[in-house]
Amino acid sequence: MIRSRKHPIAAIGLTLLCALLLLPIAFTFFYSFFPKTEMQAYLALRGRYDGSWLPILLSPKLFSLRQYYTILIEDTVYLRLFFNSLYYTVTILLGQAVFVPAMACGLSRFRFRGRELLFFTVLAMMLMPFQVTQVPNVITLRIMGLMNTSWAVVLPMWFTPFYIFLLRQFMIGIPSEMFEAGMVDGAGAIRGYFYVLLPVCRPVLGAALALSFADSWNMVEQPLVYLQNEATRPLSVMFNVLTDTRADIAFAGAALYILPTLILYFYFQEDILLGVQLSDLK
Repeated sequence: MIRSRKHPIAAIGLTLLCALLLLPIAFTFFYSFFPKTEMQAYLALRGRYDGSWLPILLSPKLFSLRQYYTILIEDTVYLRLFFNSLYYTVTILLGQAVFVPAMACGLSRFRFRGRELLFFTVLAMMLMPFQVTQVPNVITLRIMGLMNTSWAVVLPMWFTPFYIFLLRQFMIGIPSEMFEAGMVDGAGAIRGYFYVLLPVCRPVLGAALALSFADSWNMVEQPLVYLQNEATRPLSVMFNVLTDTRADIAFAGAALYILPTLILYFYFQEDILLGVQLSDLK
């Protein structure tokens, strides 16, 4: 524990670290109001090998909202990809809301043969990166006839091991007396799940929702592997291609893309911190 005399030093250090981490986001939103000509000249300085630093623009010569008008009104490509990302994210979250808490409940509240083996499998899958499970997933999706469809991206994400583990660790610490009290009041297993277990798990559910949203919103590997049609890919995959020659929407598009994640994080900030702490994740 940090002693009281070291609190000012720790506060200054953490403040500087937070400012350093937030600087790219701040510049993204700030540069999104620069006009197209100024952004073209600025981005043309990238890739120089003369050892000089890329200059920092402190103010635009002309404050402009034209790039936002281009993205939202004139050019439908960005919005189409944006709604692709929104569709995948919402569909994944809806599926996880059905399957992840139910699986976590089964692994924490019920005793059956093979439960520990199943939980060990969840842990093993959680530790494996996507590159390890990529080939088995592709083979399975081809057998099911789901390759190059939205289900190829959505279906595997419905059973993400990390969120099953996160909720299971929280649920296993809930006293069994709560369920016994529900049984006395006439609540069965299903009613106890919806009216006793899920309300108690609200903090960790909020944390899982926010983390899963960021994970689904920013996914890259899955759409690249499972989707061949670029029109069906999310914005997270196509953004670099879209803005490579479009200096006018490079920062405005990035700002709009970051905004949903920021809003959701600030809304569930307390749930994220509390949920991770209560799940014994250090």
